[in-house]
Amino acid sequence: AQGRFLVTDTQKQGAAFAHIGKVVEGRFELHDSVEMHIDTDRRQAIRLNHSATHLLHAALRKVLGEHVQQKGSRVAPDTLRFDFSHSEPLTAAQLARIEQIVNDQIRENAPIETRLMALDEARKAGAMALFGEKYGDEVRVVTMGSFSMELCGGTHANRVGDIGLFKIVSEGGVAAGVRRIEAVTGASAYHWV
Repeated sequence: AQGRFLVTDTQKQGAAFAHIGKVVEGRFELHDSVEMHIDTDRRQAIRLNHSATHLLHAALRKVLGEHVQQKGSRVAPDTLRFDFSHSEPLTAAQLARIEQIVNDQIRENAPIETRLMALDEARKAGAMALFGEKYGDEVRVVTMGSFSMELCGGTHANRVGDIGLFKIVSEGGVAAGVRRIEAVTGASAYHWV
């Protein structure tokens, strides 16, 4: 059998990773060998937006306070969405300050480093973790200079400066005590501006 399969999502199911998508050409049979290729432009755009969510999280905590916790996020090639705990709408001045802090970090261009650490060691070092998330004994810690340190298993830019530009496009409430910021980075931010 020969064919082409377009992967639109990947999900962990037990110990395996399932590639979800559709056959766009030909067909496949059980035990076929496949050769995989990544859409590198799309992947890079996702990496920029994902790294920006970490900077946004840290900036929100600086501007609004330590009570801010991530409640959800969506990272796509063209945009990012970040849900967080906060009880009232953000002012224009707060949004401008958050944007400025993130863009200041982008210009500082710190390396984005990942390393495996024991969970206890990561917590003692001050790594942010998602409340309610289950972690193993060993975790992956992503640091962006001295500005951000979070537990994260996702893909990131190599340096903070790779993000290029960060622009908030909307802020609003999604549930009691939960706010949402949508933003763009890189070429999407440039085109938006």
